[in-house]
This record gives sequence, structure tokens and C-alpha cells, in this order.
Amino acid sequence: MIRVFVVEDMHVVRAGLVALLDGEFGIEVVGNAADAPEALTRLSDAEPDVALLDIDLPGMDGLALAHELSWRVPTCRTLMLTALDRAGHVQRALDAGASGYLLKTLSPQELANAVRAVSAGGRVIEPAELAELAGAATPLTLREAEVLRLAAGGADTRAIAADLFLGVGTVRNRLSAAVGKLHARTLVDAIRIAERHGWI
Repeated sequence: MIRVFVVEDMHVVRAGLVALLDGEFGIEVVGNAADAPEALTRLSDAEPDVALLDIDLPGMDGLALAHELSWRVPTCRTLMLTALDRAGHVQRALDAGASGYLLKTLSPQELANAVRAVSAGGRVIEPAELAELAGAATPLTLREAEVLRLAAGGADTRAIAADLFLGVGTVRNRLSAAVGKLHARTLVDAIRIAERHGWI
């Protein structure tokens, strides 16, 4: 039996994923969460084989959560599920330790098959064109991309620090590093560059 944990912030979507996967032969949903802090609290006890993570979670995004899980729960493989079809996100997901990247447009059977493949040690990227396009890796670290993504959403330095449980100085340093690595003149320019390449 493949044990799956679902992390999705939209309640109706999460309920649908749980019902869909629980109805599949050989798959059991052992837990679910609406955000990363809740997931981190519950995942270890649930002991899943596969964590199905939405990329666009509030606070810590799914990519940062995948990275965190890679060392907190090393026996759990992660599968990203998203509406974002940007090649840069595929590379970031793989860099964060994910074993798969799926668009939410896939069929229920394709999702179940991807869970089975990832559980068996495989890697799944759908649609396949995304795997081919995922060439240019981001120059940003996972943490730099995380603070830049929150800044892009309108959060100021203090709000980002509170969201990620970091010091304000640490957030400023990461934002400054991101601006420098992207050869941007301002934070706004850095956000535009990162969004255009699918790095945040």
C-alpha cells in the first residue's frame, strides 16, 4: 500500500485530491494539510511514502517545503502539483529534491500513475515538454527565491521575516543577494526578472 500525504491550501481541491487518491487501488491517503507548518507538524507521524505538494502555498511555498522534507523525512518522496507551467519551476522543484512535477490539468489516472511511479523510485514530469525546456537553472538559492517570492506578493521585510521566522537583517541580506545575482538595479527589477524566467 502506497501511503500519501496531500498538502494543498484550497480546501475543495484538497478534498478532491484526497477522495480521488483514496479511491485508487493500492493507494491510501494518510493525512493532509493546508500549509507547510501544518504539514511539517503532521508528516513525520503519518510516515507517508509520497507527499503531494502544491507549489503555491501561503508562507513557505511547496518548493521550500520539499527541500525541508528531503532532510526531515528522507524516506518520503515528493511530487509537485501546480497550475504553473514554467520550465524554471521544474528545475527548482528538482533542485529542491522533488521526484516529480505535474500540472493540475492532468487526468485522475495520470495522477495516480505518477504517485505509483514516484513511490517506486521513478521521476515524473508532465507534460514532457516541460522537462525538455527546464534547461537554465536558477542562480538563486532556495531561500533567496523564497524571500523574493514573498516580496513579489507585496510583503515588506518585517512581514517576510515574521512569515519565515527569520531576522529582518537576514531577509534584507537575502533580498540584496537576489538583486545582485540577477544583475538587477532594484528589487522590483529583480522580481520581474525572476518571474519572467519562472524562478519564483
